[in-house]
Amino acid sequence: MKEVFKSIDTQSLVDKVEDSLIALLHQRKLKVGDSIPKELELAAALGVSRTVVREALMRLRMMGLIDTKKKKGAVITSPDIFGNLAKSLNPYILSDDTLKEIFEIRLVLEVGMADLLFSHVTDADIKELKEIVKNEPLSAKHRMFEASYEIAFHGKLYQITKNETLKKFQGLLLPIFDFVEKSSIFKPIAGAQKFTSHKQLITILEKGTPEEFRNGMRSHLENHFARLRLNKGGK
Repeated sequence: MKEVFKSIDTQSLVDKVEDSLIALLHQRKLKVGDSIPKELELAAALGVSRTVVREALMRLRMMGLIDTKKKKGAVITSPDIFGNLAKSLNPYILSDDTLKEIFEIRLVLEVGMADLLFSHVTDADIKELKEIVKNEPLSAKHRMFEASYEIAFHGKLYQITKNETLKKFQGLLLPIFDFVEKSSIFKPIAGAQKFTSHKQLITILEKGTPEEFRNGMRSHLENHFARLRLNKGGK
């Protein structure tokens, strides 16, 4: 019994030291490549054993916040935030509420990316988008877009933004979108309404304005927004 309580207490202490170390990084405004204090110094400052400090540092190392360099000891590194996030974004272990909120993030991102698109789009991009949707019907009335068109078209839009973080984030979220679409998380709507097609969005991107594209994308995603409203009302 004593061993059990000792284990719980030690674990709690490591958690506290981990939080303290992260706070230290912020307070000292340490940058990538900067060295952090030695284990002995940290242990003395925090009033804990080196074993506790070592375990807390190991956690930071696993998160990609620090690394060990020869002659420098532990130094600050730039973490792979998407690598860490990817380990948690498993749709089978996320709650329905979390899945809904992640789905909402996709809608917000795509309606809001208009200015980035207009700042970076090229004639070659327009040509590639047209190639992606050349076999897609102009009017998508009373049905949702096919997944193959959605993935290819919207994936290309993320590429056009030239925002690497946005592209990586979209890559992580794609499995969530697909899972939600195929699940029963959202109640189906009775008859999808007519909305702006991919081809119409390309025309706006080629000849229109960011504001027109925002409105067009909002219309394009209207059936998704309608499902959100329906499910919110059903709570």
